[in-house]
Amino acid sequence: MKRDAHFGKILYAVRRYLIFFVMVAFVTTCCMMLFVSTLADTMEITLTGENMEKAAKLTFLNVVVLSLLYSVFDTVRRKLTVDRPVERITEATKKVMQGDFSARIPSSHHSLTEARFDEIIDGFNKMAEELGSVETLRTDFIANVSHEMKTPLAVMQNYGTLLQAPGLSEEKRIEYAKGVTDGARRLADMMGNILKLNRLENQQIYPQAAEFDLGEQICECLLQYENVWEQADIEIDTDIAENVIVNADAEMLSHVWNNLFSNAFKFTPTGGKVTVTLTADGENAVVAVKDTGCGMSPEVGVHIFEKFYQGDTSHSVQGNGLGLALVKRVMDIMQGEISVESVVGKGSVFTVKIRRS
Repeated sequence: MKRDAHFGKILYAVRRYLIFFVMVAFVTTCCMMLFVSTLADTMEITLTGENMEKAAKLTFLNVVVLSLLYSVFDTVRRKLTVDRPVERITEATKKVMQGDFSARIPSSHHSLTEARFDEIIDGFNKMAEELGSVETLRTDFIANVSHEMKTPLAVMQNYGTLLQAPGLSEEKRIEYAKGVTDGARRLADMMGNILKLNRLENQQIYPQAAEFDLGEQICECLLQYENVWEQADIEIDTDIAENVIVNADAEMLSHVWNNLFSNAFKFTPTGGKVTVTLTADGENAVVAVKDTGCGMSPEVGVHIFEKFYQGDTSHSVQGNGLGLALVKRVMDIMQGEISVESVVGKGSVFTVKIRRS
């Protein structure tokens, strides 16, 4: 392989020299013929065969030397302005193909180098940087999904093993079967949220805006959790303004309320309180969901909208850390705002702002 490549380089150099030789020979011959013809006519000189032969040999030698000089100069020029940048780009490309997204090409910004190569190098470096970021996100995503799937799968496996025990009482059988069902439900919820979040992030879901009463939607979503707050003896306090009309995608907004209400009831202890308010603030409709749960520290609050992040791991069996990431993405798409205020041990307040009609 190396021998063939070396032989190919020699043939390329010879071919390039012959091209320069033909060009120089043609130009030189035309110039000499014109010069000699003009000189002979002007000075009335008679050209003999001996003189013509001597001039032809000298001209041929000049053509050979000039062709060689041009070939050497062109080789050096191509080496500096073309071959070196191409080699750097090729080496970096091979590294990226092998999975090394940290590869970068230093920009030469040399006066002899083609400006186009610097544009290509800058574009390559930006591409490698983006690929590195995507690869990091992909690796983290796979690691997080794998980690989140282990818990429900382990629970289902344990309960499935217990269900195989002989002489199992009806009460235990129902308890273990419920454990398997809960684990399956959690896996299904996680897969559903992953698919929704993926479609939102890839802009495969487009908002279908329409005018509707936001207060009615919030009340309908809240009533879905009636059994939850009754079983946990949680007090509900609502202050929903009437006739607050918004122009938004109702289905996408329902994901926001369901996630916020679910989190509020999940983190509020027995006998606690959840407050839901809706007000019209100028051009915006403002929804606040407040709970008297465990709250969170400022360090946790900074990351609360990240995928798979769960500040309170004691409740991780009830969620998968995707709900608030989904909420944040929905609000970004709908050009709304969401923020959180929280105090450890006192609870949290999530505030959502949506532009009114």
